Amino acid sequence: MKIKITLKDPDGFYEAIREAAEKQVLETIGHSQLGTEELIEELIEKRHEAIAEYLKRWVDYGEYVSIEFDLDQATTTVIKQ
Repeated sequence: MKIKITLKDPDGFYEAIREAAEKQVLETIGHSQLGTEELIEELIEKRHEAIAEYLKRWVDYGEYVSIEFDLDQATTTVIKQ
């Protein structure tokens, strides 16, 4: 038996992507080499956009994700949009 569920969470996706982008920028480049907070924010925003674009494969409109649970096989799959 398979069950498909669609979830909507615009804030959750935005915030999780933002956190990942910020972490990656700061770990890769570091505060001391960046100079200004404005530059840091610009780099984080660009990375956020790139991650969000990549996730469009699975996330519609930045907030919808569909998950299929196969109870017979005990598997879970995120459905490509």
